[in-house]
Amino acid sequence: MKPHWLVRPGSIRLLWIVFLCILALTVLAGLLVHPHAAFGIDGSFGFYTWFGFASCIALIIVAKLLALLLKRKDTYYDGD
Repeated sequence: MKPHWLVRPGSIRLLWIVFLCILALTVLAGLLVHPHAAFGIDGSFGFYTWFGFASCIALIIVAKLLALLLKRKDTYYDGD
């Protein structure tokens, strides 16, 4: 039985290449559009790219810290 096409190594590599090309084209499209910045910094080149990446990193860090606060033992629901 053949594995699903999404779990084959060749398909995963192709998807990474396609997604990175789309990302590069999206960033380069910023050269063609004149930004109308509401704040000073959001008019810089690639602002939404690095802001989105920084926001994603911040969410991961907050989730890890929150997990430390809310974590319970593995036997929490086992009862007595």
